[in-house]
Amino acid sequence: MRDKITVPDIIDMKKSGKKITMLTAYDSLLASILDEAGVHILLVGDSLGNVVLGYENPIPVTIEDVTHHVQAVSRGTKNALVVGDMPFGTYFTVEDALKNAGKLIQAGAEAVKLEGGVAIEDQIRALTEMGIPAMGHVGLTPQSIHQMGGYKVQGRTPETAKKILNDAKVVEQAGAFAVVLEGMPSDLASKITDELKIPTIGIGAGPHCDGQVLVTHDTLGFYEKTPKFVKKYASLRELILSAVKTYKKEVEEGRFPTEEYSY
Repeated sequence: MRDKITVPDIIDMKKSGKKITMLTAYDSLLASILDEAGVHILLVGDSLGNVVLGYENPIPVTIEDVTHHVQAVSRGTKNALVVGDMPFGTYFTVEDALKNAGKLIQAGAEAVKLEGGVAIEDQIRALTEMGIPAMGHVGLTPQSIHQMGGYKVQGRTPETAKKILNDAKVVEQAGAFAVVLEGMPSDLASKITDELKIPTIGIGAGPHCDGQVLVTHDTLGFYEKTPKFVKKYASLRELILSAVKTYKKEVEEGRFPTEEYSY
């Protein structure tokens, strides 16, 4: 049996040069499979808005939504570190951040993730001072897509790259144990990784981060179209579609069930 992964373990992985794996999880069954596979961190992301709840973006996701799914994921997880996303609007103030992060921890999360840099320095510091591990998220921040004009790569100019680097450093100084680097040039992600003592976990940020995270449903091929940085390790959409069509056909033709499938 593997040991339970903790926040200090994740920090130590950067020091030892061991790559960190993180995937999203929204339910107990899939969480148990990812956990059995040895994934280090399971993120109950606000991406559940797109993946599970049918929204166009994560902004409508509520703290109650994430809490519900954290409970499910934590029940299916034995070894991985469970991180709960803080939804849009739940950490505008320090008081909000503490209250809502507390809900996720009580639901079974072992850390929380917040988007932003300088703007949420006080929130991250307050969380860590209260014993709630915080993971940062800089670069392309999906909760700010209206301001960014959509899902666009950030940090292409010297000015914006400098801002993202500063945001990452502030997140570290505020006490975050790790930071997600999303949607930025590979060389910028590499520079940030080199200059930070805490682990960086990339998504669409190239190969030089200390770890990588993807949306599990993207990697398993549930969608016909995925972002270009996604590698599909399976094609489950086609497999499920074929299986369901076969089931439908057999029922309609009276070939299922048979005595073999009766109690």
